[in-house]
Formats: sequence, structure tokens, C-alpha cells
Amino acid sequence: MNEEHDIREQKRMGITMQALAWVVLLGLGVFYFSDVLERQVNPNRQLETLYTEDGVREITLQRNRFGHYVTSGEINGQPVTFLLDTGATGVAIPESLANRLGLQRGRAYRTQTANGTAISYATTLDEVAVAEIRLPDVRAGIVPGLQTDEVLLGMSFLKHIEFTQRGDRLTLRQYL
Repeated sequence: MNEEHDIREQKRMGITMQALAWVVLLGLGVFYFSDVLERQVNPNRQLETLYTEDGVREITLQRNRFGHYVTSGEINGQPVTFLLDTGATGVAIPESLANRLGLQRGRAYRTQTANGTAISYATTLDEVAVAEIRLPDVRAGIVPGLQTDEVLLGMSFLKHIEFTQRGDRLTLRQYL
């Protein structure tokens, strides 16, 4: 009887260890594949800034699998994800992200978006950075209806930067 009890305990322990191994394996799979998917959306999470002899700062972005240039960056020293948008006049920040960043709403104004006319709120960002390319006092808009986690990095930033596209790469240069 004692021997039967020991066998049942060993079986129970074996089943528990198998279940635990499957849970760990599934967890590692989710961790790995979520990182793979994130790299497909934002292949520019770790950028290297090159400095030329004449002081030009240069970074190269890889286009993502959807054909967009998405990169990690900072607004006022806080990490954000940018979607470069040469069709946007300014930097457009979703309201939820603006609240997290502690941005102040300024005057309301109408903006034309792909979805029609919307109301945005003016704000000025102390600093916008993509790798070591940094600009102070960038005009931006807080957009309540913007349903994304990404900041649209528009021309109020990009007009100060030279950019060149070749194939699936976009090179940004800041002349100092």
C-alpha cells in the first residue's frame, strides 16, 4: 500500500513537472515571437548615430515590413515610437500619450486628416530626439481622435533635417 502511494506521488510529480515545462516553453515562445513581431513593426529600436568630420549627425532607418519608417525616439526625454510622416505638417501626438508625457494643451485648431477634419490642440515640445538627432522647441499637436500608440513625426521636425531614401533605407542628417 505504501509502495502504491509512492508510485502515485511519483506520477503526480511527473505530470506536474510536465505541465510546468509546457508553461515555461509557452512563455518563452510568447516572449520570443512578441519580440520578432515588434522588430517587424519597428526595426529601428536601436539606432547608431554616425558623426562626419564636419559635425553632421547621421542615422539610417530601415523600412518596416508594412512599408513605413518607424523608429524609437524621445519627446522631452521620455521614450516614444515615431512614425515618420512627410505628409503631416506637424508632429501629431495621440491624446492618451500626451497625457502620459504631461503635455499642456494650447489653443484649439482644425486639422485635415485622412479621416476628415479634426480638432487638435497646439503644444510645443521642449525637445524631440531620434537617436542623437535632437531639435529643441518643436511645434506639435495633441490629437484626441488619433487611435495609435505612435507619434506622427511630421514636417515641423523633418524640415530641419535632410533626408534621403534609397531602397528600403531612409538616411536622416542633421547639420549643426
